[in-house]
Amino acid sequence: MKIARFSHGETIAFGIVDEEEHDLVVLKSDPMFAGYDPTGERVPLREAKLLAPVIPRSKVVAVGKNYREHAEEMGGEAPAEPLLFLKPNTSVIGPGDAIVLPPQSERVEHEGEVAVVIGRIAKNVAETSASDVIFGYTIANDVTARDLQKRDGQWTRAKGFDTFCPLGPVIATDLDLDGGTIETSVNGTRRQEGRLADMVHTIPAIIAYASSVFTLLPGDVILTGTPAGVGPLVDGDTVEVSVSGLGTLANPVRAAS
Repeated sequence: MKIARFSHGETIAFGIVDEEEHDLVVLKSDPMFAGYDPTGERVPLREAKLLAPVIPRSKVVAVGKNYREHAEEMGGEAPAEPLLFLKPNTSVIGPGDAIVLPPQSERVEHEGEVAVVIGRIAKNVAETSASDVIFGYTIANDVTARDLQKRDGQWTRAKGFDTFCPLGPVIATDLDLDGGTIETSVNGTRRQEGRLADMVHTIPAIIAYASSVFTLLPGDVILTGTPAGVGPLVDGDTVEVSVSGLGTLANPVRAAS
C-alpha cells in the first residue's frame, strides 16, 4: 500500500494511492494515528499536489557512511557501529519543492537515500522486533553543504539548512529491501546507483541502535545512508532520487534570493 499526503484546493489530506485508477482514496485523518478510514471521496492524482508524506514531530535521524564505497569516497572506512546524526524537522520539504542553496556554502551536494518512517513509540527495540515499529518507507535526499561539513568538524550546520531534507513522494507500507535499488540523477544524468542490500548496517540494526540512544516517536524519520557518487548541485539543476517500489522524488535547485 502507498500513502500520500497532498493538497487539493485549500485542503490538506491523506490518501491511499490507487495506481490503476490514477487517483487518491481520501482518508478521514492521518492513517498513522487513525487507521485507514476512507471518506468516500476520490481525487485524481493529476489534480493533487503531493506534499512531504510526513512532517516529523520530533526528529530526523540519519546514518552516515552506511555504504562501503561511499565511506571510501569520503576518505575513510564504514564505521563499525551506525554513525548517527540529526537533521531538524524544519529541513523537510516535499516533492517539487526547491532545494535552496545557502549563501554560506560554495559546495552543496545530493545524497539519495531510503527513509524509514517510525509508526509507534520505540525504545530499546530488538532487531528482531524492528518491523513492529515501522509505519513504512519513503525516499529522502540528505542534502549536505560539504564545505561546511569539513570546516565545522561536525555536521549540524551542513546538514540542517531549511530545504535540506526532501521527502516523498509517498510512503510505502512495504518495501523489498533485499532486491531493491536506489538511483540519483541530476538533470537526467545518473550519478548514484546502489542496492539496498548493500547497506553496511541493516534497517533493523539501525532501529535497534538508534532506539537504544533516544526514544523514537511516531512520525520520526530515519535516513539510512547513501551509496557512492555524491556530487554538487547548482542553481537550475533538477535532482531525482528513484527507489524501486517507491517511485521518484524530484526537486529543483535554486540559489537563495
